[in-house]
Amino acid sequence: MLRITTIDQVEKMIIKLEGKLSGPWVEAFSSHWQKSRDAFGGRKVEVDLSGLTFVDTAGKKLLCSISCEGARMVGSGLMPKALVEEICAEDSGEKSQKGFDLSKQKAAHLIALLVFALLSAASTRAQDTTTVRLTLRDAVATALKENPQVQIATLNFAESHQDQSIARSALLPQAGVEVLDRATRFDLYAEFGSKFPGIPEHAGPFQFFQAGPSMSMPLLDFTLWRRWQAAHQGVNASQADESTVHEQIVLLVVSQYLSGMRANAAVKAAQSRVDLAQALYDQASDLQKHGAGTGIDTLRANVELQNEKQHLLEAQTQQKVALYGLARLLNLDPHRDIELADSPGFYETPEIDETQSLEQAYGERPEMKTLLARVQEAELARRGASESRLPTLNFYGTWGEQGLSAPSAIPAYIYQVTVDVPLFTGGRIHADIAKDNIEIKKLNAQEADLRNQIALEVKTSVAQLDAARHEVDVANLGLNLAHEEVSQARDRFQAGVANNIEVVNAQDALARANDNQIEALYRYNQSRADFSRAIGQIEALYSK
Repeated sequence: MLRITTIDQVEKMIIKLEGKLSGPWVEAFSSHWQKSRDAFGGRKVEVDLSGLTFVDTAGKKLLCSISCEGARMVGSGLMPKALVEEICAEDSGEKSQKGFDLSKQKAAHLIALLVFALLSAASTRAQDTTTVRLTLRDAVATALKENPQVQIATLNFAESHQDQSIARSALLPQAGVEVLDRATRFDLYAEFGSKFPGIPEHAGPFQFFQAGPSMSMPLLDFTLWRRWQAAHQGVNASQADESTVHEQIVLLVVSQYLSGMRANAAVKAAQSRVDLAQALYDQASDLQKHGAGTGIDTLRANVELQNEKQHLLEAQTQQKVALYGLARLLNLDPHRDIELADSPGFYETPEIDETQSLEQAYGERPEMKTLLARVQEAELARRGASESRLPTLNFYGTWGEQGLSAPSAIPAYIYQVTVDVPLFTGGRIHADIAKDNIEIKKLNAQEADLRNQIALEVKTSVAQLDAARHEVDVANLGLNLAHEEVSQARDRFQAGVANNIEVVNAQDALARANDNQIEALYRYNQSRADFSRAIGQIEALYSK
């Protein structure tokens, strides 16, 4: 297959070729060049060969002819570069003048291509290209381990634990060991501002040595206590954030997996319709050969066959795209193919009480748990800011050996309890309290908005699930009727009672019925996943 892309720039036109320039695609590119050549308006033309994977003899002749008309061949990579050099050599006449050199160039290019092919083959063998067969639960479990967003949420949760440990450490004793050996010499004139007769201008040096442990601990500090409590609520909020990411990733994986199942079902249905259209075409051809049918019947059947083949190609493309998206969510090796082990199904679900579901959502949604934890964290921060007006009580003590030198050191110690009473802080405490009050108001507004959003999601998902349940029943009945219609129309055409217009119409009805059933099952399963997400239970439903 050959893909032709024309890029219109101000100074030049670029024609980009991707794929294989061989067989019928040579004629297609020649036709495209003839049609587009007059539209270039005298501008320079470049033909980009970087995307070509194969060029046959006819393709090389066509590129050489286009080069003779003034187009410039460009390309990156071993094969495109070799192709460009070969075309340019033929265009300038160097092939006849320097045949021996060109032969050596070809040999060098051939060797380079062989080396590149061997390296590519070795790289391909080193890669794991086995097909991954996944059920829906397998896909969810893989995503909860491998998805980068999940891993980041887990790291954030671990980071919040460290923040809590840091806040707790401020409440615990702090101990250390100090070793000091100091020599001091100072200027008496600089110290007192005048000289004294008979007294040297300097004093010292004085030697001082001290070594020993020291310890400090807050005995009463409400601000530090509230910070530790707030950090504990931060852990709860981070854990709820992690659950929120899990719920979102599970919903994305389930939706993508359901899209893959829908694409698989569409491919199977399209292939079935192609087989049916082929059989009807063969039937029309046989009737025409035996004089019982007309050419227009055979033509109609052939048109319908080609339409169904086109639908099959579209379905296969959608299937690949859906599987690529699933591989991206699971963070799988892009060289590995995915095969879905499950098939679309209908699961009996009981009638849903909207009121109970709404209350369950308020209690289970991790987003609501995150907001409630943030509110508690802000409340504790405000209390801590308010209690910073209170006195603090701290203990400090040291014990060590002091002396003019280490051999002459004797035991010495200091034990002290300090009471710190804040009298004036320049408005800092008031500003901290006001800031925390503003934060609490913001969180309360977010909570009200989240409650409205959850209510909307629950009610919408309940309505969609109920409608989808009935759509499946209607679609199944419609598919059965469409199969019966095709069977009867085919029998009538075989008996000569009617032409194949009825058959074609029945085929169209069957195609619509197939699509309706596939879409109904997809909407039902998606609505089921949306409802589970709305009440905060999608991970529990699909991962266990």
